Amino acid sequence: MNILVTGSNGQLGNEIRRISEEHPAYTYFFTDVTELDICDEQAVISYVTGNKIDLIVNCAAYTAVDKAEDNRDLCDKINHLAPGYLAKAIETRGGSLIHISTDYVFDGRSYVPYTELAPVCPVSVYGTTKLAGEKAVMQYASKAMIIRTAWLYSSFGNNFVKTMIRLGQEKDSLGVVFDQVGSPTYARDLAVAVFAAIEKGIVAGIYHFSDEGVCSWYDFTKAIHRLAGIDTCFVSPLHTDEYPTKAIRPHYSVLDKTKIKETYGIEIPYWEDSLKECIEKIKKES
Repeated sequence: MNILVTGSNGQLGNEIRRISEEHPAYTYFFTDVTELDICDEQAVISYVTGNKIDLIVNCAAYTAVDKAEDNRDLCDKINHLAPGYLAKAIETRGGSLIHISTDYVFDGRSYVPYTELAPVCPVSVYGTTKLAGEKAVMQYASKAMIIRTAWLYSSFGNNFVKTMIRLGQEKDSLGVVFDQVGSPTYARDLAVAVFAAIEKGIVAGIYHFSDEGVCSWYDFTKAIHRLAGIDTCFVSPLHTDEYPTKAIRPHYSVLDKTKIKETYGIEIPYWEDSLKECIEKIKKES
């Protein structure tokens, strides 16, 4: 099987690249914008056809949530139109598509974990374009698996975990919001789930994936500092309105993972166990 991984220089793409070494039976094509501009429909068709791609894992996305409010057109191209191009291209090959989406398709006003059947209601440009991308994928690809995830981090690239470690080492005090709740997701855990789906065979539909457990950004930061051995920075809890941002964040981003666990027979780690593993990797790599 020939597998195309788009956005391969990002957090999830890099984790998939690392885990792919454990699955040598497949042939991989790792691309980012320099190798394949997924916003160019003809380029996508040519690449997928020319390399006889059987499965696409689309990790590419415009994820700068606040900047998206001022860059709607570019955000829409990457998050909405491009997934549609990938879906159309893989459909001509009779292949499958795994598309990564987000908790931002919800407004965050729930108080129980979101299932895949929960009503969607994005409240930001990022969330709106990601939802449009989901719809395009489902419209054009008959063998499409959409995985919504949340609070993604890894030892690769820039992310909340690395930022909090850096700020904790640089500052004496720090304020972090405590009234936004979700489940941190180690990108490696999501990559493992992606390969579980590939190994079993794609069962089309929408799925939710994040690590187990729930915390606030404040709790997450406290755990990051504790596990990183940072004890000189005082972290105080903030209300959302004390830390204004251009884009509205969901206050509640907890996802129900029952469907993906039952469909693919996977076990999902507890978020703090995975955080510990990631921080140990960050320490080694630095």
